Amino acid sequence: MKRQDLNKLKLPENPGVYFFRDKEGDILYIGKATSLRDRVKSYFNPDLMETRGLRLVTMVTIANTITYQETESVLEALLLESKLIKENNPPYNAKEKDNKSFTCVVITKEDFPRVLTMRIRDFEKRFSTKDALAVYGPFASLTQLREAMKIIRKMFPYRDKCELPNNGMDPVLSKPCFNAQIHLCPGVCTGEISKAEYKRHIDNIRKLFSGKKTEIKKSLEKDMKMYAKKQLFEKAAHVRNTLFALDHIKDISLIKEDEIMSFKDKDFRIEAYDVAHISGTYRVGVMTVIEGKEREKNEYRKFKLEEKINDDYEGLRQILIRRFSHKEWRYPDLIVFDGGIAHKQTGEKVLAHLGLLIPCVSVVKDEHHKPKDILGDKVHVDYHKKEILLANSEAHRFAIGYHKTLRNKLV
Repeated sequence: MKRQDLNKLKLPENPGVYFFRDKEGDILYIGKATSLRDRVKSYFNPDLMETRGLRLVTMVTIANTITYQETESVLEALLLESKLIKENNPPYNAKEKDNKSFTCVVITKEDFPRVLTMRIRDFEKRFSTKDALAVYGPFASLTQLREAMKIIRKMFPYRDKCELPNNGMDPVLSKPCFNAQIHLCPGVCTGEISKAEYKRHIDNIRKLFSGKKTEIKKSLEKDMKMYAKKQLFEKAAHVRNTLFALDHIKDISLIKEDEIMSFKDKDFRIEAYDVAHISGTYRVGVMTVIEGKEREKNEYRKFKLEEKINDDYEGLRQILIRRFSHKEWRYPDLIVFDGGIAHKQTGEKVLAHLGLLIPCVSVVKDEHHKPKDILGDKVHVDYHKKEILLANSEAHRFAIGYHKTLRNKLV
């Protein structure tokens, strides 16, 4: 996609969520923005490579169009982005399983649920799924999430760390927690709120995370009328103020326009492929993975190939077709083939047939099977040379090992 294509989109200056899509309309990447127009324009700056990295440049090149969904506030954009990433699993968004340092919001399964903000890795250590009423995330920025929770908590006060009154103790005699004193906890610790009333707070928080703001407003309007009818005017006024806050969320600090967390080079994924056989027998293929500068051995894959055809190019075709039938596997940012220009061209043709525009390089070997050249775009080769050679070496080692194992089994 090119900068001149942006003029056709008529992007608004409002907050919202945007979607980079490929030519089939599938989502490549989901992002959030204070101003949709300004944020999307930033992807087409001339210094994109230097400021955002190769992975982002690749995504923008592959993209065919951009769509968007406006929101009434940046808070809603932040929450909607997380919800949609989880639902759609876009290949160019950093994945929860790959980012245990990312943050989530946990609502505990208790009579008076706690609302906790924590790292995903800490949640997995402290809780089982049966302990959680709901989990929202991942959120890439802890700072942004904390700002969001401050806004949400002012509208719907909740319990986080305070303790419930002990059995047999008069709640009135309990000392209110600090958050209760500043009206960020509804007084769970002192018995100031019933279980049913507190549940409404939690229900509204859950609806806000699920993008159901309209439902919240209808529910609050109903509560306000009910309290007024019962002449509980203080409670009716509190609900009225919450409704006002929902319509006037001040949240500009939630998103810094220079942040695109998912495109750090540490997440750059390289996949390498190789074929091994003896005169066409015991034919196998493999895929190895390097993310950032590290081997991801748990994502290596083996492919048993057809024995009938002694053709490395056909073997490569089989591997690629089978690999990319797995859309649940994260797509690579760069592909490495073992061989010369013909191997690279074969791989590119298969990818083109599958509708994929993923950059490819090939590692050419000398008579001692040592790397002597890397064929491909100079930007990719120069930027990731060490990782390309590591991926290729791993693919060769893994292919030979799998071939020997299979041959020994069948001999």
